[in-house]
Amino acid sequence: MHIGIPKEIKDHEYRVAATPAGVAALVAGGHRVSVETGAGAAIAYPDAAYQAAGAELADADGVYRAELVFKVKEPQPAEVARLRAGQWLFCYLHLAAAPALATDLMHTGVNAVAFETVLDTAGRTPLLAPMSQIAGRLAIQAGMQALEMKNGGRGVLLAGVPGVAPGKVAILGGGVVGANAARIAVGIGADVTLLERDANRLRAFDEQYGGRLKTRYSSAANIAECVAEADLVVGAAYVHGRRAPRLLTRELIRSMPTGAALVDVAIDQGGISETSRATTHTAPFYLAEGIVHYCVANMPGAVARTATLALAEVTLPYLLKLAADPQLALQADAGFAAGLNIAGGRIVHAGLAKDLGAAP
Repeated sequence: MHIGIPKEIKDHEYRVAATPAGVAALVAGGHRVSVETGAGAAIAYPDAAYQAAGAELADADGVYRAELVFKVKEPQPAEVARLRAGQWLFCYLHLAAAPALATDLMHTGVNAVAFETVLDTAGRTPLLAPMSQIAGRLAIQAGMQALEMKNGGRGVLLAGVPGVAPGKVAILGGGVVGANAARIAVGIGADVTLLERDANRLRAFDEQYGGRLKTRYSSAANIAECVAEADLVVGAAYVHGRRAPRLLTRELIRSMPTGAALVDVAIDQGGISETSRATTHTAPFYLAEGIVHYCVANMPGAVARTATLALAEVTLPYLLKLAADPQLALQADAGFAAGLNIAGGRIVHAGLAKDLGAAP
């Protein structure tokens, strides 16, 4: 199969879908690979390295002539215009929060497989997990920046200093993002409370951290109490393939201390707060109801080399199966088939169809 790997064009997105080693594996599998000129240059993967691995260099038009387009982020308008009926697209899509993009993709006739809805045999999301790990760890870093006075924050150091109490962090969700945010927040010495609905996860966190991490059941009353006291709230809730649950009303945001911060990692699925709207790495912060919001929809792009290495390792086995025979690959693996969001001009993922009001 002819596989095209484009250069990402989303704001400050420097990840690339495949490393030169990944390209070599694809070529060894008998596939033709076209890589867009400069696709990996920003993270020290020069064109020459891809050529040495067996790739052809091409411009964007050449890459999008491939039978299968393999990229990182959802296609931007100029990229959607290059897609065609019957072509395969394999990347992050997050369509529950992007109904217009879903409609555009349906009109192209492309078969779109989303990294974030692929499942393994245990029902986990193996292609989302590494980016969730990175985003969770970055969330505390972003929150610390948001709390700085220059960004409109209240000037609280989360780690505290001798004689001054540390800042308070409330993490909403105990999945991969929440677990990694907790790891960093506890590590720097913040006063951390994690809220989660799954009692087994709460017990696991308590056993792991003991008194260094407070755990609360994620009820409306507990969320309201913890948010009102927090210097930093991290939105870490995720529902497979669906729009993120709206856990924070505008009223709850108003209850936070002026200059506190919200890092809404769930923004790529629509965000957990009524006040959340997607931002970019160019302009990551904004103030709403006196609270500094950080809602960058491609957080791992900030550490693009680490993120590329982590992502390329987990996506390559799936890509090899898809490139060998797309229909057979999806028929043979129900978890992989769960990644198919759009095919034949319609939404085929049941949860996504429900959120977007479309019949699967």
